[in-house]
Amino acid sequence: MNTAGQTIRVLSIVSAITFFMFGWPITMAASAEGLKVSLSGDQEVPPVSTSASANGTITVSPNKSVSGSITVSGIQPTAIHIHEGAQGENGPVVIPLTKSSDNTWSVPAGAKLTDAQYKSYVAGKLYVNVHSAVHKDGEIRAQLSPKIN
Repeated sequence: MNTAGQTIRVLSIVSAITFFMFGWPITMAASAEGLKVSLSGDQEVPPVSTSASANGTITVSPNKSVSGSITVSGIQPTAIHIHEGAQGENGPVVIPLTKSSDNTWSVPAGAKLTDAQYKSYVAGKLYVNVHSAVHKDGEIRAQLSPKIN
């Protein structure tokens, strides 16, 4: 006869095997809580000496939808993007933000990550980057580091 304890043990083993074989966290999911980000030049790769800064909130939901905005100070951005890349690495653009007011850029409505991009997000491998005319590759940056339940 199958007891509750045996069922829990089997599910735990299946979850562990799935995680180690495929890297898919079964018992952990990224929170839909907004991530507060503070962008600075010292987080750029390579680091940039600048007085520019930015703050905002980016939310990535378990259904892979993305929302949020970034407010900049001391910089005239040419573009703001969410990129895929680990801390200390540069990577490709995932979601371009759009200018919504003088100093604020927002994630476009309906923005969504692919399965692979969401996996990168859960692993802390997405970042927000503000580009300028002086620093075309990026002047200020912040890594998106999700809290795991």
